[in-house]
Amino acid sequence: MSTSTSTVRTLLVRGMIAGVVAGLLAFALAYVVGEPSIDSSIALEESRSAPAHEHGDAAPAPAEEEEELVTRPVQSTFGLATGVLVYGVALGGIAALAFALCLGRVGRLRPRATAALVAGAAFTTVYLVPFLKYPATPPAVGNPDTIGKRTTLFFLMIVLSVLIAVVAVIAGRRLAPKLGNWNATVAAGGGYVVVMAVACLLLPASTDAVKETFPAALLWEFRLASLAVQALLWTAFALIFGALAERVLRPPDTQSTGQDPEAVTGASPARTG
Repeated sequence: MSTSTSTVRTLLVRGMIAGVVAGLLAFALAYVVGEPSIDSSIALEESRSAPAHEHGDAAPAPAEEEEELVTRPVQSTFGLATGVLVYGVALGGIAALAFALCLGRVGRLRPRATAALVAGAAFTTVYLVPFLKYPATPPAVGNPDTIGKRTTLFFLMIVLSVLIAVVAVIAGRRLAPKLGNWNATVAAGGGYVVVMAVACLLLPASTDAVKETFPAALLWEFRLASLAVQALLWTAFALIFGALAERVLRPPDTQSTGQDPEAVTGASPARTG
């Protein structure tokens, strides 16, 4: 199945729309289940730092006395919504382009199934695998001097995960004629797992990302909330974009008659046989 330039452009717009809607759903979940753990983390760190200022000989540093440029209520509402929506639009557009590239090249899958496959692969490679090595941490709980290093390692893990996944897909396609689709897919997937496991062992750990005295229950509450937000984002995107892409790619005869494209596709060999 080939896609014209106009079709790709339409899919890109649909992908960005699906990303906006999925982002709104992810924002709602992040606000309900994620923000309470962030507030608790910030309150805990502030309560621990207060005694140090009370018993210190020197006056607080000027930077600590300055008023915040962005208040916490704004961060947890407008700031969070803006970040999640921008994230959803950007990844929705990229996923739509990946969908157009994969359409018709990953077996005889319908657009909905292809959208689910692309979204699942994106969630796994872009978030889940890097999360296993460098899990999310609440703000104000780690060493501020190593934020840059930890951010670099996390994005390096994302780049490695995506690149190895692309190599695995290419290898799977080349092995398919010899091994068959199923065996080639298993071999390519196993290769990806092995390479990423080695990368996790070789890359340095973020030992100072969380203080040893930070409550484990609160930490995992935040991490599970972050994982749930990402899972909802990509699941919603797959369902919404799959439905939109199905309408865009539906054959003209089924658009006019309202027939199920699966039935039309399945009946076409009988007419041409």
